[in-house]
Amino acid sequence: MTEPTHDEAHGGALGERLNWLRAAVLGANDGIVSTAGLVVGVAGATDDRSALLTAGLAGLLAGSMSMAAGEYVSVSTQRDSEKAALAQEKRELREQPEAELEELTELLERRGLSRDVAQEAAVQLTERDALKAHARVELGIDPDRLTNPWHAAWASFLAFTAGALLPLLAMVLPPAEWRVTVTVVSVLAALALTGWSSARLGAAAPGRAMLRNVAGGALAMAVTYAAGSLLDLAGA
Repeated sequence: MTEPTHDEAHGGALGERLNWLRAAVLGANDGIVSTAGLVVGVAGATDDRSALLTAGLAGLLAGSMSMAAGEYVSVSTQRDSEKAALAQEKRELREQPEAELEELTELLERRGLSRDVAQEAAVQLTERDALKAHARVELGIDPDRLTNPWHAAWASFLAFTAGALLPLLAMVLPPAEWRVTVTVVSVLAALALTGWSSARLGAAAPGRAMLRNVAGGALAMAVTYAAGSLLDLAGA
């Protein structure tokens, strides 16, 4: 008989994968939607290819830098908090080792272990690496794998850029009469794909994620195109 396999991600591996997934999906979706809204809005006011290209490139560069900077600041704050929590835990282990051992025992008890088993496990974990044991069980932190703000920033920058290129190219490459149609179809298809991918990687049902992405993108393009058309009429 073939032994069953079990490849479900756990603990830090799942958390790390979800962090990367969050940054990549947010970056790609923001790149697609914001750039699509920008170029479609400009297309509602003018069909000049240079104006569309300039607006799209400006939006791509501004958006990718903004995403990277925001992700760097956010993850840096998280990393600082993790370091502060680890420093406090290290100080408590040095000053109150018996109280910390009891605390670890109680935490393991809350996870379903009997008192005796929890106490023995706490002793063994403390002897092996007290700080790592408390960090993982009490704080939910892996001291060896703290969040990296540079990784998150680059992931967001690249994801936004990749997402933004699609509506930009879809708008400037086709003939003038097909630009908006090609852009809208391409963007909605891309948003459906990113919604499906994010749901599948996160082990969630894809239908709702795809619907949210497509509806949000369609609404953004409709609003900006209407605004651009109104500005064109006002200028005329």
